[in-house]
Amino acid sequence: MDTTKMPKLGFGLMRLPEKDGKIDIEQVCRMADAYLASGMNYFDTAYVYHGGNSERAVKEVLVKRHPRESFTVASKLPAWVLKTEADRDRVFEEQLERTGLEYFDYYLLHSIEDGNNYDTYESLDCFNWGIQKKKEGKIKNFGFSFHGTPDLLKKVLD
Repeated sequence: MDTTKMPKLGFGLMRLPEKDGKIDIEQVCRMADAYLASGMNYFDTAYVYHGGNSERAVKEVLVKRHPRESFTVASKLPAWVLKTEADRDRVFEEQLERTGLEYFDYYLLHSIEDGNNYDTYESLDCFNWGIQKKKEGKIKNFGFSFHGTPDLLKKVLD
């Protein structure tokens, strides 16, 4: 499977089926297997989805059951849990552990928007931090998800 080509549809792990208050791993396995069998491979999770259990589901559903080259995973760094520069690495390492991955195919600064999130990413030098993680091979593609104004997008891109 060509994991360098972005499929037309991603598999989001934000709102997964639950059973008895927990992610229904059996059902998610069936869903992910059908998605992979259809020729697609992009899975999107984040530190905060399902209280962190979405990333743990990546390990159970994908990492333990499929060859690493058969899927890509995107995750995100949440500004709202960061207080210090050390928190960037703490959260990132926790995400690698949760997912069972050695690197992320896609890693995003989560929800850049006017105010706190953007200000946090700037004050903690997260853009350069992400570039460094990419140089280290821990992130293959680095970017951000955006929920702000057109003026802020221009500022970020400039």
